[in-house]
Amino acid sequence: MTAGRPRGSIGVMETTFPAAGQAGTRRGQRDQRSFLLQRAQPAMAGLIDGSLSTLAPVFAVAFATHQTRYAFLAGLATAIGAGVSMAFSEGLSDTGDLTGRGRPYLRGAITGAGTFLGGALHTLPFLIPQYRLAVLLALAAIAFELLALAWIRRRFFGASFRSSLISVTLGGAIIATISAALGAVR
Repeated sequence: MTAGRPRGSIGVMETTFPAAGQAGTRRGQRDQRSFLLQRAQPAMAGLIDGSLSTLAPVFAVAFATHQTRYAFLAGLATAIGAGVSMAFSEGLSDTGDLTGRGRPYLRGAITGAGTFLGGALHTLPFLIPQYRLAVLLALAAIAFELLALAWIRRRFFGASFRSSLISVTLGGAIIATISAALGAVR
């Protein structure tokens, strides 16, 4: 309680109910909440989706063919397709009027761009013609992505870095196992 007023929390934001003369504080809290709902959350959803959902096609093709060119094309096509799909999904999911999540087309663009970026980062190493080097660099890119996702969740949403890293790594491990199994099918 602050000056007899209850306190709550929304993610990492501490919400206080200021006295009448503290309208600027309330506006700042609304701005921070709007940023989280309208920018950070759509970007985070896109980055997670792109980083995880594109693993299976990229690595299944890489493991099945040992051809980096085909893995790159599969990854690029998946990143583009997933980005467009997520942009439409987020943009059409609500108008933003009832939820306060802002303009749907902007949220969709942010989510789609995040999805494409998340999918493209670990696809780029497959531009290298040497198979083993490309796979090792792609794995390093995935490690970077997972660390970045955990940091973003901690920074903007107050989630534990450790639990975030475990969660996204578990998702990635499940997908990597499936893609390796599919890639091994002859």
